[in-house]
Amino acid sequence: MLKRILNGLLIELMIALALVYVGDWAVWRMRVARGGGMGTVSVATVVVTPLKGNKEEYDWGGTMDVDCSRSIFPRGGSGACWWLQIHRTIYER
Repeated sequence: MLKRILNGLLIELMIALALVYVGDWAVWRMRVARGGGMGTVSVATVVVTPLKGNKEEYDWGGTMDVDCSRSIFPRGGSGACWWLQIHRTIYER
């Protein structure tokens, strides 16, 4: 009985996630068509250089503007703007 309930909940969760993903894509496409689906976020870059003895050196790479999509999920080959605004440091190895 419990297994059947959990399977039903799992299927409903997967359907809901698929609907959110498709809905997010549709809203993003409408925004792109109107010229507002993409944005930019200023992020800091840090270059990580490996050294001897499993040590690393961190070098400041400066700041740069990164393209992002104004959506819940990453779209158009760019990350989501809300994610980049929270994670403003990019580590390049």
